[in-house]
Amino acid sequence: MIYWAQLLHFYQPPTQSPAVLKKICDESYRPLIEVLHRFPQAKVTVNINGVLTEMLHDCGHDDIVSGLRKLAKNGQVEFTGSGKYHPILPLIPQKEVERQIRLNYRTNRQFFGTVYEPKGFFPPEMCYGKQIVGPVLNSGHKWMVLSGIACACPESWPVDAIHYIKEGNERLMVLFRDDIVSNKISFRSLQPSEFLDNLRYIRGKKKDIYIGTAMDAETFGHHIQHWEELFLAEVYEQIEASSQTLFSPKQTTVLAQQHSLFYENGKIAEEVRAVTMSELLEFFPQGRRVEPLASSWSTSAQDLAAENSYPLWKERGNEIHRLQWEHIGITIELVDKAMEVADSDEAKRFANIARGLLDRSLHSCQFWWASRRPMWDINLIHKGLLEQQETIVNAYRAINLSQTEEDLKRDYYHKLVAARDVRNKIIDRLFVW
Repeated sequence: MIYWAQLLHFYQPPTQSPAVLKKICDESYRPLIEVLHRFPQAKVTVNINGVLTEMLHDCGHDDIVSGLRKLAKNGQVEFTGSGKYHPILPLIPQKEVERQIRLNYRTNRQFFGTVYEPKGFFPPEMCYGKQIVGPVLNSGHKWMVLSGIACACPESWPVDAIHYIKEGNERLMVLFRDDIVSNKISFRSLQPSEFLDNLRYIRGKKKDIYIGTAMDAETFGHHIQHWEELFLAEVYEQIEASSQTLFSPKQTTVLAQQHSLFYENGKIAEEVRAVTMSELLEFFPQGRRVEPLASSWSTSAQDLAAENSYPLWKERGNEIHRLQWEHIGITIELVDKAMEVADSDEAKRFANIARGLLDRSLHSCQFWWASRRPMWDINLIHKGLLEQQETIVNAYRAINLSQTEEDLKRDYYHKLVAARDVRNKIIDRLFVW
């Protein structure tokens, strides 16, 4: 049996416009939900970042939330945990990692109810670093999905066992994405029949294997027009067509045992069964301990050789990336101090505003658009800067209104000035790059 576990990643940044969000809902999210409803045997794992869930509600797209909720109640969808505003978790302080995970759970639980009970974790952009393992385990997750490139195994990523990361006395199971198959689907270089043939080829002579694919949900219908029908629905149809009703349960059992096929309710699924990622932990044995490589789902072997783990968000040699992270570092310092020293109602009000704005301003897209591989958009880079600037204004206002010593206020004013200088350097480079 070939177990196909597909993860769909639903995300839009907090700076997304309502018009673009509506377009994505119409082209991708609604058609995807309709396809899944049409094929009740289809199962997928869904990551939806809390920022998008909130935006869907605020912009009048509650039918998408309710559609996913219904699929989850039907057992077709399982949800994962993540960071609410889609930050690059290995690049932010651990306390911010923990906060983003808590915020994501709280928001999605509010809108999805009790069907939102994630067992697995999706790190945004599959960016992994050892330092995120503790927060993921401490928030109750049992497994994490990572890019195949992260699998530090001589035989590449496994297909018949599930490896684990050890943290103290705890184990975090790791499901590695098949990068090759996933990217072929994402870039429309694999048709439905070719996809299924590819799974059979990977299986070879093994009795049972699993294949994990993962991609942006927006791949279907938004990035590739009608891809939810031309690929996904067609694959589900072919899987369904491969099932055959037999004359008796006895014949079903005999045939299944002879050919190592999955059978249920008098039917035999000849080769492929769509499952959630959590189900893989039930079907396959525990493998061995691994230490995944710091990487993302956009990291290449060449990047790893150059110690360039997160090339689209913090590339070695990318001056704008360096300045962006310097600016965020100062922003976090100011917010931390504001929350520490605010000692009046007014100071606390500005500190809390800054705290909420900082959560949003950590989103990954501002770095992605500065990567020039080939993504480049000065407006989306600048939007991220504006959010951080607003955060700094409120944080320093809180510090200045507090009763803390004047020397400290002066020190943090100098940090504000330093942030202004870094921001100006970024803006100058936007004009000439």
